Amino acid sequence: MKLNLRKGLLAIILMFPLLLNAEEIIVLEGNYQLRNIFVNNIIGNDGVGFCVTNVYVNGEVSTDEINQNAFEIDLTLFNLSFGDEVTVEIHYKEGCKPDVINPLALKPQATFKTVSIAVTGDGLMSWETSNETGVLPYKVQQFKWNKWVTVGEVQGVGNPGEHVYSYQAVLVSGDNRFRVIQKSGDGRVKVSPEVKTQSNSTSVSYTYDKKGKAIVFTSQTSFEVYDEYGQIIKRGYNNRIEMEELNKGKYYVNYDNTYAEVQR
Repeated sequence: MKLNLRKGLLAIILMFPLLLNAEEIIVLEGNYQLRNIFVNNIIGNDGVGFCVTNVYVNGEVSTDEINQNAFEIDLTLFNLSFGDEVTVEIHYKEGCKPDVINPLALKPQATFKTVSIAVTGDGLMSWETSNETGVLPYKVQQFKWNKWVTVGEVQGVGNPGEHVYSYQAVLVSGDNRFRVIQKSGDGRVKVSPEVKTQSNSTSVSYTYDKKGKAIVFTSQTSFEVYDEYGQIIKRGYNNRIEMEELNKGKYYVNYDNTYAEVQR
């Protein structure tokens, strides 16, 4: 019994220095975007030295001067190429926390410039861009139903050279408007100029099949169905929308280049 007690006391004594020096870690992960990371530091809770104790970049100790109120993590010192994977660990004392000023520095930003953009009469979109500084998808958007609707996606190359992309869109009857956008890690959106084309296709109409409990279109079309509370219920591309499983009530249907109210 005494032996077990002595072992327990010894374990506590050995752990005591570790408890005094307990640390926490901020981890930033992403890809090198040619930007450094800036940190606001503070004095530790014990009043001795600053909060940050060490910084590691891909497992290597940073040599930046961290014992000051603010410091920069200079990623150019680690022989990184644009787009390389990066993990930054900021170790700091328990009870205090530094502030990373630009936590999205390793996330791609939407910076493209539109060199040209066009759409043919059959809906083939093409665009050329430059000044990309991160791998981000281009979202193809079509204006219909009184809003911009994302109808497709093309992955961007992500480097500053000029790149050509294309996407085959499905036209609605009448006027068609298109654009492409990219969204940065912080939510900011970069938008291209819009382009227009005219479709001579016949407008889509519908009937409600009460017996079959379905909306039947005169031809295939993209559609969205919302309930009376504005919640989307269905979305797709077809010449028929099955409604049997839906509760009775009022529904709003977007289709072709228009919309309608349907009573189930």
